[in-house]
Amino acid sequence: MSEAQDLRKRSKKRYGGGHRSKKYKGSRELEVGMQGVLITCNMNERKCTAEAFNLLNEYADQLYGPENFKEPEESSSEEEEDEDVEAALKKEVKQLKASSGKLQRRFQAMDSGANNVIFIKTKNLDPEKLVHHILSDLHITKKNKSRVILRMLPVSGTCKAFQEDMDKYLSVFLEPWFKAPNQGSYQIAFKARNSSHNKRDDIIKALAGLVGKMNPKNKVDLTTPELTIIVEVIKSVCCVSVVRDYTLYRKYNLQEVAKEEGPKDGKQEEVTTNQEEIKSNQEEKDGKQEEIKSNQEEKDGKQEEIKSNQEEKDGKQEEIKSNQEEKDGKQEEIKLNQEEKDGKQEEGKDAPKTDRERKGEEEK
Repeated sequence: MSEAQDLRKRSKKRYGGGHRSKKYKGSRELEVGMQGVLITCNMNERKCTAEAFNLLNEYADQLYGPENFKEPEESSSEEEEDEDVEAALKKEVKQLKASSGKLQRRFQAMDSGANNVIFIKTKNLDPEKLVHHILSDLHITKKNKSRVILRMLPVSGTCKAFQEDMDKYLSVFLEPWFKAPNQGSYQIAFKARNSSHNKRDDIIKALAGLVGKMNPKNKVDLTTPELTIIVEVIKSVCCVSVVRDYTLYRKYNLQEVAKEEGPKDGKQEEVTTNQEEIKSNQEEKDGKQEEIKSNQEEKDGKQEEIKSNQEEKDGKQEEIKSNQEEKDGKQEEIKLNQEEKDGKQEEGKDAPKTDRERKGEEEK
């Protein structure tokens, strides 16, 4: 092994190259400024993530071609071998820093901040185009390629989940679809997870007003809209996208879109497409109830501790009271003894004089 290669191996160990650091929960989270795909599942998040990577890579290869990673070329020239150690080390560190950005995968799993929801961050591709391509193929072929993935929603933009920030961001984000001369019929699909300050009716009303100002010809259509504005709020992050064929592709539910279509009336179809969402909402509700129960148990434990401390305090006060009563009893006993003593002295003073005492007085 040449000196340069040996130095390269040592520098990778020193500067963290050649291996991945252990991933801790919450180390990579959904943040403002990201694009990607929001995926809901039924409990098994690990399996859902694996399925998502397989599915996304399969169809991304069709649209964009396979990923192509190029490692920095290693020079084997005699001049590099003759470089002094310090210069070679500096060069190696520079190469490692330059290569770190190139090796970033186009799909990265992030902590979404909600149960039964995963977020796959995307790089150098259009998430809306990719997800629509997946659903279009499943709709045509009727091949179910997932077991635990439920819905797959593209996230074309993210902002802070506060009304003022959302209004400012969406007024620019929605222009390509709704600002004159562009126009279209639309509906709004809103959902909030782990966020109590975003009210559904308020958000939808504000968003509809914003779209109406862009072009009065934009009309709401809840049956067969041309466009659907998806707004998914998780904690303090608002994920948004504008998609087509939302109703046709069963609210972007992979399980439902791959089913063979049968004779269903409108109501039955709506119930079918909403069942998984209702189940997911119930699981989220159960999770919150479990958290409330845990908090209540913690509160009860603290109250029990307070009660125990109060009983201990009352016991000490009772002991003090008992000691005081004992002290008062002793003082009462001393007082009685003193009174008895004084009585005896008084009794001795009033007793009849003896013959000797009388004789002594007469002599005087």
